Amino acid sequence: MNDRSIVFAWLVHLYTAIGAVIAFATILQIQQRNFQAAFWLMSLAVAIDATDGTLARAARVNEVIPWFDGDRLEDVIDYANYVIVPCLLLLYAGLLPPQDAAWIAVLPLIASAYGFCQKEAKTGDHFFLGFPSYWNIFAFYFFVLQTPRWVNGFAIIILSILVFVPIRYLYPSRSPVYRSITNGIGGVWAILILWIIYSLPEPPRYIVFASLIFPIYYVVLSFWLEGRRLRS
Repeated sequence: MNDRSIVFAWLVHLYTAIGAVIAFATILQIQQRNFQAAFWLMSLAVAIDATDGTLARAARVNEVIPWFDGDRLEDVIDYANYVIVPCLLLLYAGLLPPQDAAWIAVLPLIASAYGFCQKEAKTGDHFFLGFPSYWNIFAFYFFVLQTPRWVNGFAIIILSILVFVPIRYLYPSRSPVYRSITNGIGGVWAILILWIIYSLPEPPRYIVFASLIFPIYYVVLSFWLEGRRLRS
């Protein structure tokens, strides 16, 4: 093992850790109610999360720096970006019923704290066990679609409960089935999301509704695969 390998491995961990800086910057933008900038930063956090695993495997970080837990680092960053940040956005953007906003926004914090600490939060065959804390996606669509606050609140309650229900959901980038199709549709979805953010505060409605195809596909495929697994 040479010094170059060690430096490369640490750079990958640093790349992951930048997600904490992005979470902090996003919180500042949310507090200033600069929601478009917040969504840009949230997208950047997703981009880093989607690519750091590939870099980590290329750098063989677990072999080169075995005493440093990159998975734990990633969980800390993901909890900040996918749980704390979107919950704060729900409050500051006024997306929840005013009289119940505080306690509803707390539910994902508690539920996802449990979800992240499960030893089988990610199964050996690359599925998420329980609702996989996609709070950023729901907060984004609540904001863009301006859905009724009571609908948002009800959805948050149901999704928080689903964190505890051991249904398996696709891990898109490492899915053992339909990975190429899923990632292809996901790539188009990512482009549409960026288009929507760029077009805020009034994105084209047809783009918004077209972008919903991928989340619907993801949910339907996850439930279909889970049903097939249970039947077998």
